[in-house]
Amino acid sequence: MKVADCMTPEPACVTPDDILTRAVALMEAGDFRAVPVVRNGKLVGIITDRDVRKNWQKSEVTKVGAVMSAKPICISPDDSVNEAVRTLLSYKIGGLPVISKGKLVGIITTTDILRAVLGFPELEK
Repeated sequence: MKVADCMTPEPACVTPDDILTRAVALMEAGDFRAVPVVRNGKLVGIITDRDVRKNWQKSEVTKVGAVMSAKPICISPDDSVNEAVRTLLSYKIGGLPVISKGKLVGIITTTDILRAVLGFPELEK
C-alpha cells in the first residue's frame, strides 16, 4: 500500500505569519494534533500540539513561525505505508507531511494508517 492510498489530501494549513491561536482553532475544529505551515504553496514547517502547549501562555501574540518545527520530516505519496510507519516510529512523531514535486499534497498520520490497516477508510477524518 502506498502513502497516497491512506493519506489525508489537502490538509488544513497555516502560514508562518498566522497567530498561534489560528493554528489552535484549526486543530480543535479538525480534531488533529499537527498542522502544516506553508508559504507561497511550499511547506516551511509544521506546528504540533506539543509546540502549542509549550507556548500557550503567549498564544494570542505569538506567530506560528516563531514556534513551529522548521524543516519537518516528509514523505512522498509514492512511498510505501511501511516506510511511513518506519519513519513515524524512528522519529517518534505522529504525522508526516506528504510532498510531491515540491508541493504539499497531504499529510499521513498514525490514525490514517490504522484506519487503512483495519479497513475503515469510511470513518470520518
